Amino acid sequence: MTRFAIDAATLLHVVESGLVLGEQHQLVAPRSVRTGALQLLLDDVRAGRRTEQDARALHDPVTELRFRALGDRVTRGVGWRLALEHQGLSVAAAEHVAVARQQADVLVTTDPALVAAAEGVVPVVGPQALHDAT
Repeated sequence: MTRFAIDAATLLHVVESGLVLGEQHQLVAPRSVRTGALQLLLDDVRAGRRTEQDARALHDPVTELRFRALGDRVTRGVGWRLALEHQGLSVAAAEHVAVARQQADVLVTTDPALVAAAEGVVPVVGPQALHDAT
């Protein structure tokens, strides 16, 4: 089984592309990832990159996608330490790296800050790896 830790942008990518992973793969993320994905949708609407109708069409799929959500004290503590070690990295972003380190084989992201924070901690791949795993 391959376990993929995902960030909010990757969650949106999975939903928008209709990606369905095989049973031998699992998505994991911090509990906050859904809120992050919805915030990205709202940001897109406010910036004129999406219509409200398009964003709302993704709302239910974002909230319904099944994955293992983590938010325990250990994960938050590891995220806190990673955020302290990486200047400019938020605790929320660092929790993605923490989840990957603790519960996944790879971190799936295109976020340069997450890529930098994960260096030497966990392998990082782009969203294409999810398509390759179907």
